[in-house]
Amino acid sequence: MPAIFRRTGKIRRTDIPRFFLAALILAALAFAAACAKEKPTAMPTETPPETSPAPTATEEPTPTPELPAYRAPLTGLPVEQEVNNRPFAVMINNLAPARPQSGMTQADVVWELLAEGGITRFVVVFQSKEFADPIGPVRSIRPYFIEVGDFYNAIHVHAGASNDGFAILQKQKKHDLDEITNAGAFFWRDKSRKAPHNVYTDLEKLRAGAEKLKYPLEAAVPALTFNENPDLALADGAAQVEIKFQLSSYKVGYTYDPQTEKYARFINGEPHIDKNNNEQLTASNLVVIRTKHRAYDKEGRLEVDLTSGGDALLFQKGQVIACEWVRENGIIRLKKDGKELPFVPGVTYYHVVPNASSMADLVKYQ
Repeated sequence: MPAIFRRTGKIRRTDIPRFFLAALILAALAFAAACAKEKPTAMPTETPPETSPAPTATEEPTPTPELPAYRAPLTGLPVEQEVNNRPFAVMINNLAPARPQSGMTQADVVWELLAEGGITRFVVVFQSKEFADPIGPVRSIRPYFIEVGDFYNAIHVHAGASNDGFAILQKQKKHDLDEITNAGAFFWRDKSRKAPHNVYTDLEKLRAGAEKLKYPLEAAVPALTFNENPDLALADGAAQVEIKFQLSSYKVGYTYDPQTEKYARFINGEPHIDKNNNEQLTASNLVVIRTKHRAYDKEGRLEVDLTSGGDALLFQKGQVIACEWVRENGIIRLKKDGKELPFVPGVTYYHVVPNASSMADLVKYQ
């Protein structure tokens, strides 16, 4: 019992302050102890990880397109291996009974020239493509057809010849395969067609014939100029082209397709197709050259000047450039203001028209 109750059991007035003082001290001590127990400990401060500055965005260089290892010399198109095989220049008939012809979609270059009677004939040059389909119908050769084949150092392929043509082949010892005189075993006659529109051959037979006659099967050809993006600043639009050789009833037409960048060929308004695959004939470049033609016998056989030069038109990418043709370094080239015009990579069709009429009368385009 506390001291203030010991004597009388009653609280004296003098003891009250001491009682409260003691109580206050005890309470203060208890509160201090409680606070000491409940005081939170300081949380450790984490050091933020070091960060690298964000990289500055830089433009990646535009990759340079990989150039093809090889290009076909007569088309400028990419090929898997070097093309050095000797071309074949095949005379192909273009009379109505001979159409549709076979093999022309495989050509590198096609020349269309007048024969007798106002109808044209083709010199079709094969070099860079391998195929097993028939080629034909094969027809006879003329002196100026021989000139065209010589442009490409080609082996001439034909079925007969004019007297002047035979004379050139024999006297100049040209390398030729003739179904009539020296290479009949390397041609065949198609029974489904009437003669003389039924003579055919193929690449395998032509190579076998050339080997038998000991003709070289490799040869250099003249270098041609190609450019995928030619300068057409001075060109005019030409999506539709019509070419008249001589007969009003015989017209060649082309329609440009901007998707394929090729001209599709028509004959008298009908698609001109290849019998082998039913595909329409197409070309990336169309050339029209105007030159002197002269009939020199009663049969109407012609002399065609492929040497002197003259005016020309070049159609490509839906445009036309008026230019001139010149015989230079063994081949015909096109020039504008003294500079050679390049071809777009692809097949080229040449059309040789007589200069008795103006170019405007012979060629229409829009």
